[in-house]
Amino acid sequence: MAIEDFRHSTPLRVRWAEVDAQGIVFNGHYLMYVDVCTTEYWRSIGVRYPTEVVDVLGVDFYVVKSTLEYHASARFDDELDLRCRVARLGRSSMRFIIEMYRAQEHLVTGEVIYACADPATQSAAPIPDALRERILNFEVLKPET
Repeated sequence: MAIEDFRHSTPLRVRWAEVDAQGIVFNGHYLMYVDVCTTEYWRSIGVRYPTEVVDVLGVDFYVVKSTLEYHASARFDDELDLRCRVARLGRSSMRFIIEMYRAQEHLVTGEVIYACADPATQSAAPIPDALRERILNFEVLKPET
């Protein structure tokens, strides 16, 4: 995807605790960066997660798949631009695409699939209409039929 295809962006500066002896970000930290970006995504669409989603709408989201593809390394003190978008919105799941950049250099591509579920039973539940509408409006997606 092109950087312009993402409406949501989150800045992040690489901290000393996230790098190895060579000053390169340890690979496991990139999933934390994904989590930071998706958390900020909820704020961008006006959703207070988890309170509004769990307490008000009565559902929660669980990661069922995550993949990362590394193109180049981030280093200590780099200023990163984390981008994400909902690329697919199903009945009870959503697929986020995440890309990480240092300036215009594309460092990482990620995919995270979240399943919507009842938090008490962790059984599948439909994505609530109120939440679906916010995502569709933000992403300018068409509902799946």
